[in-house]
Amino acid sequence: MVSELHRELPLENINENTQVIQLKESPIHSFSQIQPHGVLFVLQEPELKILQVSSNVYSQFGVSAETLLQGTLDDVIDSFQLEQIRLGLNSESLDYINPTKIWVRKKGDDYAVFDAVFHHNSEGFLVLELEPAISQENIAFLSFYHLARTSINQLESTTNLREFCKIIVQEVRKITGFDRVMLYKFDHDGHGSVVAEEKLANLEPYLGLHYPESDIPKPARKLFAANWIRLIPNIHAEAVEIIPAENPVSNSPANLTNSILRSPSPCHIEYLHNMGVGASLTISLIKEGKLWGLIACHHQTPKYISYELRKACEFLGRVIFSEISAREENEDFDYRMQLNHIQSRLVEYMSQEENFIDGLVKNQPNLLDLANAQGAAVFFGGNYTLIGETPKEEDLNFLVQWLKNNVDEEVFYTNCLPSLYSDAEKYKNIASGLLAIPISKRNYVLWFRQEVIQTVNWGGDPNNAFELSYDGKHDSSQSNLNNLRLRPRKSFELWKETVRLTSLPWQSVEIKAALELRKAIVNIVLRQADELAQLAHDLELSNAELKKFAYVASHDLQEPLNQVANYVQLLEMRYSQALDEDASEFINYAVEGVSLMQTLIDDVLAYSKVDMQAAEFQLIDANTPLERALTNLRQRIGETKATITHDELPTLMADSTQLMQLFLNLIGNAIKFRSHQPPKIHIAATRLEDEWLFSVADNGIGIDPKFSDRIFVIFQRLHTRDEYQGTGMGLAICKKIIECHRGRIWVESQVGEGATFYFTLPVGGRDRERRNGRKTQNNLFGRGQ
Repeated sequence: MVSELHRELPLENINENTQVIQLKESPIHSFSQIQPHGVLFVLQEPELKILQVSSNVYSQFGVSAETLLQGTLDDVIDSFQLEQIRLGLNSESLDYINPTKIWVRKKGDDYAVFDAVFHHNSEGFLVLELEPAISQENIAFLSFYHLARTSINQLESTTNLREFCKIIVQEVRKITGFDRVMLYKFDHDGHGSVVAEEKLANLEPYLGLHYPESDIPKPARKLFAANWIRLIPNIHAEAVEIIPAENPVSNSPANLTNSILRSPSPCHIEYLHNMGVGASLTISLIKEGKLWGLIACHHQTPKYISYELRKACEFLGRVIFSEISAREENEDFDYRMQLNHIQSRLVEYMSQEENFIDGLVKNQPNLLDLANAQGAAVFFGGNYTLIGETPKEEDLNFLVQWLKNNVDEEVFYTNCLPSLYSDAEKYKNIASGLLAIPISKRNYVLWFRQEVIQTVNWGGDPNNAFELSYDGKHDSSQSNLNNLRLRPRKSFELWKETVRLTSLPWQSVEIKAALELRKAIVNIVLRQADELAQLAHDLELSNAELKKFAYVASHDLQEPLNQVANYVQLLEMRYSQALDEDASEFINYAVEGVSLMQTLIDDVLAYSKVDMQAAEFQLIDANTPLERALTNLRQRIGETKATITHDELPTLMADSTQLMQLFLNLIGNAIKFRSHQPPKIHIAATRLEDEWLFSVADNGIGIDPKFSDRIFVIFQRLHTRDEYQGTGMGLAICKKIIECHRGRIWVESQVGEGATFYFTLPVGGRDRERRNGRKTQNNLFGRGQ
């Protein structure tokens, strides 16, 4: 194929000492040599002073380079032509004068006609390049129009992209007369392949062959992108130097990036020679500012194409390629529209579901259809939602961690995941290809494609795309490392490779669809977060109002109840002799009712205050609130002859007052609901992974298991007040205390066999610090905080 090699490679295993060296060729654009069929001047404006000139000026003009240096362009071109050139140089663009015919004075009275092209190099100097004109007349516009129109008419007659490319190479070969014309397209991975070819019948075919990325490395591709057309009329011609080698004003070599005469690198010349090429012409195909491919023309012998005909080919290449781009877009249009429809449906589904993930996986079409994948996973909030064929969750955990550490882009895609992430080889059958979009720093949507084993036809072994040799003595001693040179391969024979661990590549429309979905998901997640934040704010206000109401109601109700109680008792004291037995009983009922109401109000107030003290969470010894509870219960313990034992309780993060209330209610209940035997109560604590499990066991009357949930509901009672005193608030308060500590509470019991109440509390700060290996903040008081 075509190559202008530029390498700066670490080459290992050069000798037995496994030394690593740097192998370099001079950057392509800084070659201070040109091809000998033309002449180059470097000029300083505005006087057009000659600073540098190619050394072949004598053979072309009959005047030595030394004679011209430090002179001006007036010494070469007559004043009338020079005036026209100066007018053109003052125009907005040099394209207005490129190319122009120039009659150059030779030694004596002879003249020679040249095609002149002007451009400015990166240093701001004016570069003039002259090539011998084949004819003294420019190609007429109508002739050029008919040349292009004939090709375009044939292109309009086909709709198939492959056939379209075939017509292109046929027309270019017809115009230029080259032995072989190929259309070479770059793949997504940097390699390239010949998609169309027109050639002499006796030449070896290259159609369908792939070529490694190293054949046209990045520096060469930049030059092809900067110069739409490149001619090497004779690869055997000896390059000529520019005199002086360094610009006397800038003290640096001339930058020849945009030069049409720039000499190709020796490695590229050798590459063409190995392919049996005597001349080459390359037309760049640019799409959206990037090099899409090349039209490569090869001739077995030297062949010169005039500048004007080359520009005609360039124009034809641009027109043709604009049509190629349109054809590619048309072929993608239906698929793009299909993906747009799927994307719209997914956004609609996500908006309708409470959980956006359900909208991605529970309907048709679903997440798989958006990227033509065999499997997909949504990792959100620490949980996976899987659809289709995916790796196991354990493998996904490691993969997501790898993505977090290695990928910063809005989208990541590869059709060869095992080559980047070695662990993926074990599930290559379902995930050789990966497309991933981050929803946030911790959440991802992943698509997977299975392995597709392919056979690729290469033009030569891609693993031996270049070789090493030594100038001079052919040994690899240290003294000769400076003579080490990079050389292109010599073999271009068909080489078959079986490619494994790869999936079908992700198309650009699929990647764009994934990016659009990412935007939609982020917007929906943010909207739902705003809604939840507003709901939480509203609930907080509502809870605050309810707490305030409970406090005010309880406080305001206490006074009239006290009055009722006082007056009823006063009535009993003053008129006890006047009341009959029924009246005294009624008064007792009233007093008991008022007392019960006061107790109920106190319990409601206690219930409403439970989470108002959340700010008091701190590291405490659980033995302390237990002892305080036992002190408060000492009278009842003594009356019932209860035996209470407990293990050494741990240090943990809790509110001491609430924990005392918890023990008070649970132990008080165990005493209240005792059997005919004296109560025996034991409090224990067991360490779990990230919490403590407490238990309060008794030998009381027990609870029917069917009521194990009901007893924690506010105002719920299993017995009448005649049997057992109480309001039904005690266990509800216990449940609320535990929930405020981010724990759980439950009971295990059978009727007549006692009951054991279990509850969990978070580990203490020091315990968690030891477990996590880091300092724990005092406000981390519960699981999930």
